[in-house]
Amino acid sequence: MSIPIDDGNCFACGPENPIGLHLRFERDGEGVRANTVLTPQFQGWQSIVHGGIAMSLLDEAMAYAAGAAGHRGMTASVNVRFRKPVPIGKPITITGRITWQRRNVLGIEATVQDESGTTLLDGEGKFVSKGAVDAVDDYRVGRLDG
Repeated sequence: MSIPIDDGNCFACGPENPIGLHLRFERDGEGVRANTVLTPQFQGWQSIVHGGIAMSLLDEAMAYAAGAAGHRGMTASVNVRFRKPVPIGKPITITGRITWQRRNVLGIEATVQDESGTTLLDGEGKFVSKGAVDAVDDYRVGRLDG
C-alpha cells in the first residue's frame, strides 16, 4: 500500500467499526487529545485494559498527531513504558505530539493519563509519512474535532 486510505473501519477511531474503540481526537496546542472511558470488552486482567489495547491508544494518538501536522503517517516503531494499569470504566485522556522530523520520518510521543493526571503509560515512536493530507481529504485529520 503506497497511500493509506481511511475508510471508517479503523479499530481505534473508525465510526463504522462495530467492535472498535471509537476514539475522537481534537487538536490541543501542538498536538492532539482524546478523552474516553473503556468498557469491559477491552479488558485483560480483571478491571484493567488489555496491554495490546493500551498500546493501541498510544499508536492512535501518534497517528493523529501526524495527521494534525499534515502527514499520512504509518507506524515504523513504538517503544512503550507501562507505568500503571489502565482502568476499565474510568475516564482517561490520550495525548500525542510530534517531537521531531527528518525528511519523511516523524518522531512522536504519546501518553495515557487517568482523570487525576497520573501517567498510566507513555511511549515514543517513529512514523513514516506516506504523503500529505490535503484539505478535502476524508483522512483522519478531516475528522479531528475542534
